[in-house]
Amino acid sequence: VFMAVPTVYSRLIARHEESTPLDKENQKKALSQFRLMVSGSAALPVPIFEKWRAISGHDLLERYGMTEIGMALSNPYVGERRPGTVGQPFPGVDTKVVDENGLDVPSGEAGELWVRGSMVFKEYFNQSQETAQAFHDGWFKTGDVVCVEDGYYRIMGRQSVDIIKSGGYKISALEIEAILRRHPAVADCAVVGIEDPEWGERVSGALILQNGLSLSLEELREWAKEHLAHYKIPSQIQIVQNLPRNVLGKVLKPKVKELF
Repeated sequence: VFMAVPTVYSRLIARHEESTPLDKENQKKALSQFRLMVSGSAALPVPIFEKWRAISGHDLLERYGMTEIGMALSNPYVGERRPGTVGQPFPGVDTKVVDENGLDVPSGEAGELWVRGSMVFKEYFNQSQETAQAFHDGWFKTGDVVCVEDGYYRIMGRQSVDIIKSGGYKISALEIEAILRRHPAVADCAVVGIEDPEWGERVSGALILQNGLSLSLEELREWAKEHLAHYKIPSQIQIVQNLPRNVLGKVLKPKVKELF
């Protein structure tokens, strides 16, 4: 079994693409010996899922959990693993998706994921106020925004950093990032909301470009018109060499905001 964060898979893919034909063949043979390959700790971009499948023959198993609840949702070991989703709840795990008022949202609409079950933690040690704020009527409020599609849960991002409020719209930064990674010049990216007096927040992107390629804001916006609603298109970008990450490979969105 091999388990890694998306950043590791991205770097392995880059190394594979730089390898000689003979090395590529040997790498594929070695990877085929694994029984299971898992991705976690951060959302797995669909292009990485697809590229890794082509290289290794494995459909990466993506799942969802937190320190407070353990592992709660997962794609199946046997069965369809849908790229871009974290699968379905484990037996014994109750979930619901709610709006800002704690009311259930219709299937297919985004809302905060609440979880209930015997695996949920009891309390934050010596932090009674934080514990009270984390629960509502026995449900733990994860702080993650999800959308349920045909029973599979898609993570839209953390309420605190991945949901951008611009011009009256609530926009998923992860959704925009997934689209921007399809641009031929973009190797990786991070999208954030930057405070703006007129719009509330401006959709802004930090981009790592493919070696030897360039990309202007105007070129990106023109391309994005075919792929994103107008209010989701970044209004400003920064070209960077690296994205700030923690030890688990998660992008540090507050640090990204400091780039603008």
